[in-house]
Amino acid sequence: MQLKLTVTSSDKGMEDIIAGNRPDLRPFQHLYRQIHQNPELSFCEKETSAIAADHLRQLNFEVHTHIGGYGVAGVFKNGDGPTVLLRADMDALPMQEKTGLPYASTKTAKNKDGVEMPVMHACGHDTHVVSLMASAALLHSAREHWSGTLICIFQPAEELVSGARAMLDDGLYDKIPKPDVVLAQHLMPMRAGTVSIRSGRLLTAADAFNVRIFGKGGHGSAPDVCIDPIIIGASIVMKLQTIVSREVTPGELAVVTCGSIQAGQTANIIPDSLDLKLGIRTYDESIRERVINSVKRIIRSECEAAGCEQEPQIDHVISTPATINDDATVQALLNTFGSYFKERLVDSDPANASEDFSLLARAVGAPYVMWTYGGVDHKTWDDAVEKGTVNKLPSNHSPFFAPVIEPTLQTAMDAMSTGALTFLKRTHHA
Repeated sequence: MQLKLTVTSSDKGMEDIIAGNRPDLRPFQHLYRQIHQNPELSFCEKETSAIAADHLRQLNFEVHTHIGGYGVAGVFKNGDGPTVLLRADMDALPMQEKTGLPYASTKTAKNKDGVEMPVMHACGHDTHVVSLMASAALLHSAREHWSGTLICIFQPAEELVSGARAMLDDGLYDKIPKPDVVLAQHLMPMRAGTVSIRSGRLLTAADAFNVRIFGKGGHGSAPDVCIDPIIIGASIVMKLQTIVSREVTPGELAVVTCGSIQAGQTANIIPDSLDLKLGIRTYDESIRERVINSVKRIIRSECEAAGCEQEPQIDHVISTPATINDDATVQALLNTFGSYFKERLVDSDPANASEDFSLLARAVGAPYVMWTYGGVDHKTWDDAVEKGTVNKLPSNHSPFFAPVIEPTLQTAMDAMSTGALTFLKRTHHA
């Protein structure tokens, strides 16, 4: 699907549309504090999704709820033109907030498995939700200046990189039109008010495996009549580290991590099984395939070498592709973002984090782009730059992650609105 781009290098009309239709941000700032104080875990986003759905209904969107869990899709048809999909994710993280903010979360909640844990918005999804709501209000107010179809998606369970797939599997595109372009944004540890957009590689593919090694348990004093899964597991963990150093082309990114290893309860018993949780990050699809195959080969080979009587269980529990921004779409956005944000449009590097939003575009063959925006207080950022300590600032998934509310929300709202108007058919009025 090829999207026709009609933009100019200088776009005063865009600035006038944004400035003339920007909603009062005070209710959205209040709403941000409310959502930040009341975070919800993946696939448990009941209240957040209800807030988003009610807001879209008030703007006369056609609203679909409970897609793939608590997913929300709002559709606003405004004449002929392209269909643009904007996406925000809603879920928070299972961690205790330590920011000391007056609106910090003190919530605990049960996850989808019924386990109670503290909850915090430590990845900016609260700003994603509120800025998309504000952008929907702006674009609705500016509807006489554009034509086409606007879709706003509020997605569950991004932190599990499962929510986009859940929405697709639940028939998302049987309920809403197929988009011509898919756009998203993400809060990052950058100077508040800045925006960054890049072509090509942005985020890595993510794959995760739950592995069970079946040994043969017995008394700790008689290892000769046992098959010790702990020895096998230790060997596997060490051997996995040779994949990146000896099987991946130097200079290409690949990460293989063992994040959990669990077996046994006491010193004098050799357990009969061991569990590993493995994470893999890659960019290139061929390298991704090779690393995954190597992980499986090493696990099976080590078990065979140790004489295991049962094949290991290897469950591929997470799989999401790399986020590779479409070049033509990025060039169009650079045009309008450059004109609108001027010196606040900055460079940034790709990240090793992962996202599942691209699945919403891949499912229909649409081009997609995710850009990033900052939330670090100006003085804090400038001091860190001067001291060379930017890498020590609290980043996503830190218990101290505390973006300033402004100009963060306005920047995110303006970026999402500008992004949508880049592709919606612009109409001009005297």
